[in-house]
Amino acid sequence: MNSPETPTADLWIDSAYDLLISGGVDAVKVQPLSTALNLTRTAFYWHFKDREALLDALFARWEAKNTGNLIARTEAFAESINEAILNVFDAWLMPEIFDARFDFAVRTWALADAQIKDKVQTNDAARIAALKQMFARYDYAPAMGEARALALYYTQIGYISMMVSETTDIRIKRMPAYVETYSGVPLSDAEWSRFVARHS
Repeated sequence: MNSPETPTADLWIDSAYDLLISGGVDAVKVQPLSTALNLTRTAFYWHFKDREALLDALFARWEAKNTGNLIARTEAFAESINEAILNVFDAWLMPEIFDARFDFAVRTWALADAQIKDKVQTNDAARIAALKQMFARYDYAPAMGEARALALYYTQIGYISMMVSETTDIRIKRMPAYVETYSGVPLSDAEWSRFVARHS
């Protein structure tokens, strides 16, 4: 039950997210959060035992949003492997599905925290396994499906890690070549038209 004088736990996590993105995990502390929300430190402890509990909640949000949503895109209905890959590409274009800034911030956090690093690697493994399974559904041999899944995933993580800056128009323009690189099959006009229509 929430106190009438305190925001929900999600609002504290929202504020923690903002601090993580702007200043890294060291910036996520109770006093700055309280200041940002114009609340007392006591209000924080209504929802969280301590700072570590908040960080656990923040990581869980990242896991649910970025890993959960990405895996869901690999499992979405598609009539061909190219459409399946384009379903995954939705995540690269829609921050409400996959938050690249959040991914970068969590990976930066993992550089200084061995436990977070282990958890991030577990998430990476789950994402890659889902991509491998996606290729397997379209009858790629295991070794070939794995290589294509890794190429697809590592390219995107490279974009994030290198903080590549490009407009949405440029990225979309490059996507047909990326799809063919990953699948080995040229995109049909119908496949591409359906994708562009939902991002126009």
